[in-house]
Amino acid sequence: MPVVTEPKLIAGNANRTLATAIARRMSMHRGMSVNLVNARVERFNDQEIFVEVYENVRGEDMFIIQPTSNPANDNLMELLIIADALRRSSAARITAVIPYFGYARQDRRAKARTPISAKLVSNLITEAGVERVLTLDLHSAQIQGFFDIPVDNLYAAPIFALDVEHHFRGRMDSLMVVSPDVGGVARARELATRIKAPLAIVDKRRERAGEVAEMTVIGDVTGKTCIMVDDMCDTGGTLSKAADTLLAAGAVEVHAYTTHGVLSGNAVERIGKSSIKSLVITDSIEPTPATRAAQNIRIVPTAPVFAQAILNIWNGTSVSSLFETETLHPIYEGLYPRG
Repeated sequence: MPVVTEPKLIAGNANRTLATAIARRMSMHRGMSVNLVNARVERFNDQEIFVEVYENVRGEDMFIIQPTSNPANDNLMELLIIADALRRSSAARITAVIPYFGYARQDRRAKARTPISAKLVSNLITEAGVERVLTLDLHSAQIQGFFDIPVDNLYAAPIFALDVEHHFRGRMDSLMVVSPDVGGVARARELATRIKAPLAIVDKRRERAGEVAEMTVIGDVTGKTCIMVDDMCDTGGTLSKAADTLLAAGAVEVHAYTTHGVLSGNAVERIGKSSIKSLVITDSIEPTPATRAAQNIRIVPTAPVFAQAILNIWNGTSVSSLFETETLHPIYEGLYPRG
């Protein structure tokens, strides 16, 4: 078998911008050009997905960059078919880099006669030939256990901590981190600990899926600049209503940090009209033109951390080292300079 010399990247169509940025970042780290493997991922007239890899990948360490965001089913099938193509082409190892893991909210049976779709998706990915998964801020930690292969779950909290320290310099004492629901307390506490800020909770109660009936603030937010933390923003309804609730409870202003900008339907417009002063998301999902143009939405790049994680996996070194803010400082130096 040929000696593996370099990690090789291949991308589906879900987020080509991020894939290209990761390749560019890896080129900087390696001091040599790292390009996406030449391949075509397209659809026949009946919308069947077809993949053809134009380069030799025999014995290579392959990384497929493909979030399973909207359209989730199409992007998931692209990932599975690319993996199958690589396996049949004798790739040495296949790692799926899934910045946004679709179906993650279906991680348990909430009521009788419902599926656990996140487990089904994990089975499909494994059966397609993927031997390792690299992802970012899974909706729930137990999804890692759905896989029978190694899963490296990166966290956005260290990146957000750098962003908060940069953009709220001189105002850190007035900050309060807020979880917009009880289920996200651990995630919010992680950021609060990193930036040494107190924690509050917005307790929300739903009448039905997608509709929030009542919200109550647990904690004193009077005079505070509130930073809401969540793993994703879908319709924007929860964050918008939580912001109004916090301001009514005495907060001075409200900002939000969410890892995955799902932003479905008219979410961008809703956020734009809301009392949220700024919404910070990552580029784990390809931002739409409307998202990029929004005045109060800012996008933080994930290419630096994914590039470093891929290199660590390839080198057989620690990925968990990237959980620390100090480790991320050097690779985000251009965006968040020290001082």
